[in-house]
Amino acid sequence: MKKPVIAIDGYSSTGKSSISKVIADKLGLIHLDTGALYRGVTWFALQNCTDANDTVDLQKLFSSLDQIELEFRNDHGELVLYLNHIDISKQIRTNEVSDNVSIVAKQKEVRDFLLSSQRSLAEKGGIIMDGRDIGTVVLPNADYKFFLTASIDERTNRRYFELAGLGIQADREQVKQNLIDRDKIDSEREIAPLKQAEDAIVIDNTALTKEETIDLILSYIKKI
Repeated sequence: MKKPVIAIDGYSSTGKSSISKVIADKLGLIHLDTGALYRGVTWFALQNCTDANDTVDLQKLFSSLDQIELEFRNDHGELVLYLNHIDISKQIRTNEVSDNVSIVAKQKEVRDFLLSSQRSLAEKGGIIMDGRDIGTVVLPNADYKFFLTASIDERTNRRYFELAGLGIQADREQVKQNLIDRDKIDSEREIAPLKQAEDAIVIDNTALTKEETIDLILSYIKKI
């Protein structure tokens, strides 16, 4: 029997990736963090495609997409992102990448570049994919769709402590503003905006722990 395809969308710092990872382990699925792919392209752009003001030069990036090879490698049960055979799993979580990823991710050329690879990974089933447009664009026929949301203050706290855990110093107000800016860019972009799929189950986990959110999602999967 073919294993299910699960799409989890939602706002930044709602725990999409870490929650998806645990659910993948529990159900024996592959977890794909699509946000990491966009962060990988952004990291490449910041290293190779900037102008005199150290701003990402989008045209230069578009012409350089054929130089980007992104792959997830299994490292003791965890999928680690490699860019051109180099582990960039920590670099893609920096503030510099966070400040630029929404601009890069809204570009049609970048989304088209990553779309086919995401879909091909899901063809055989047995995958849980998280992002912002998985249920609406990437995997519209997913067996299960969820949309995670939480208050801006709760998301700010989560992001702040995530950065601290990575040894990255951050200003809490700056983190909050970054999330607000990303929400606006992601929701208003013309290509594949962040939005809830009509058939998605919405979960507001402002007052839920990570474990409670996981249990709630699993309860829906077992029920259906």
